[in-house]
Amino acid sequence: MRIIWTFLLLLIVLLKSDVAYCDYLVGLGSYDITGPAADVNMMGYANAEQIASGVHFRLRSRAFIVAEPKGNRVVFVNLDACMASQLVTIKVLERLKARYGDIYTENNVAISGIHTHAGPGGYLQYVVYIVTSLGFVRQSFDVLVDGIEKTIVQAHENLRPGSIFVNKGEILDAGINRSPSSYLNNPAAERSKYKYNVDKEMSLLKFIDNEWGPVGSFNWFATHGTSMSRTNSLISGDNKGAAARFMEDWFERKGSVRTDSAEFESDEGLPRRISNIIPTLHDNHHELLELAASFQSPPGRPATKTSSVARRVRGALRQVNKPRFVSAFCQSNCGDVSPNVLGAFCTDTGLPCDFNHSTCGGKNELCYGRGPGYPDEFESTRIIGERQFKKAVELFNGASEQIKGKVDFRHTYIDFSKLEVNVSSNGASMVVKTCPAAMGFGFAAGTTDGPGAFDFRQGDDQGNPFWKLVRNLLKTPDEEQIACQQPKPILLDTGEMKLPYDWAPSILPIQILRIGQFVILSVPGGCLHIVWSAHIECIHSGIQEACTRSHQWPACRIRPATPRPSRQANRFTNTSSDGCNPSWCKFWGL
Repeated sequence: MRIIWTFLLLLIVLLKSDVAYCDYLVGLGSYDITGPAADVNMMGYANAEQIASGVHFRLRSRAFIVAEPKGNRVVFVNLDACMASQLVTIKVLERLKARYGDIYTENNVAISGIHTHAGPGGYLQYVVYIVTSLGFVRQSFDVLVDGIEKTIVQAHENLRPGSIFVNKGEILDAGINRSPSSYLNNPAAERSKYKYNVDKEMSLLKFIDNEWGPVGSFNWFATHGTSMSRTNSLISGDNKGAAARFMEDWFERKGSVRTDSAEFESDEGLPRRISNIIPTLHDNHHELLELAASFQSPPGRPATKTSSVARRVRGALRQVNKPRFVSAFCQSNCGDVSPNVLGAFCTDTGLPCDFNHSTCGGKNELCYGRGPGYPDEFESTRIIGERQFKKAVELFNGASEQIKGKVDFRHTYIDFSKLEVNVSSNGASMVVKTCPAAMGFGFAAGTTDGPGAFDFRQGDDQGNPFWKLVRNLLKTPDEEQIACQQPKPILLDTGEMKLPYDWAPSILPIQILRIGQFVILSVPGGCLHIVWSAHIECIHSGIQEACTRSHQWPACRIRPATPRPSRQANRFTNTSSDGCNPSWCKFWGL
């Protein structure tokens, strides 16, 4: 009898340990979120003249859910959009609560954007982010809320026993530092810690269904969604959206031709392209357009359903009811990373831009980065997407480290306008405070991916009397704010501007999702390389210390991943913990 009780006690201990979490419930989903493709300002470059006039390729929302069989679960949603939005998240969570009760909440649902600069704007809730779209655009907002909800519903309905594997590797030719002179201002001791001046590492999760085999992959890699320029007018997922489509097409093709290579044959002997850059018009081009216009577009269908026609025609190629493969190329710490890897050149002379200020003859408007397909931005989009795709295939095929451990999450709101921070200088320690947000003169100069207008310059620490006069017509910053923001001269005191509602957020969400030894940090900002690396070291050591104290060291070996902000509170949103900003909702009738 004592042996039996000892065995039962041992069994209970094992069930309560991480041994019980080797397998998970895994579900993935995907849905169209393209939105209005004409007469809507695009989000990203803050260019009022960049108005959508068509579609390069359609945008999608992709999500995974990982759940313990009888425990916690987490949801990660990746959007082919510039960023997520607190208001969008709130409305999505309201719908999920109506469907599932308290299973999915702000605590365990993270929503992130790939940071394409070629998607429709107007769906955020602060003046700064919707001023170029001339206010709130209901169509943009609705398609995101609908698409994210349906994506999560699909992933929920696809939940099945499965396992997860992780892999990582470097991509050396898909991103460069677009502010190298700024990077050199970091202390040499700091720079010496890192091999490159940007993050070159891709981390990938491979999802396996116990019955169907591989059903998807999500990866994180830092490069901006700016292969498409600030003058582009076609809706596009840019290089990451292209990479996701390449990967999904590759897997569908792989299932039928049985190849593990990233290269698959097409009519041209090259990997399938998103589109032809300069299509050749056939003699009967207009007849084909009229014929195409005569067909009605079918409604979307859930990822797990297959029509009877498809069953008859393609039944031999794919198993009926098997979930479609979902691949997401998520954003990471891309603050200083440009996909325009040839460098920045002056459009008038063809010479390299000024190294320190990214100007040409003192003007920032003439300095543009060049992608690998220059002068064809569509080709650059394809090439940078293809480079990410090929590395993802390599990591996918080689993933052998299995994710094991608990599923957990943490979420909180922090008021970043009044944080106290301990800093050290020359051996002395002091406490400093943050202050409300403000945009500097250097911000208005833009970047080499999308330069600003007028006479602004990157790195300007003095300001301009004329623009200070213009600034004061909107809001004159007080002495305390000026002192707090030094040495940055204030162009727009956005954190203190409240009419007709808040111009910028102060209270921002921070979120951590844990799946075994893999941790996703959802943070409010597009971090720079050294800044983010320091954060990773700090957070990693904190988690390790907490795990050691709780005697769970084996379950807490961390491989950090860094998506764009979960609520995109980053530069882009906020609210208080009770939801929608009251003055904003009242203004727009929500």
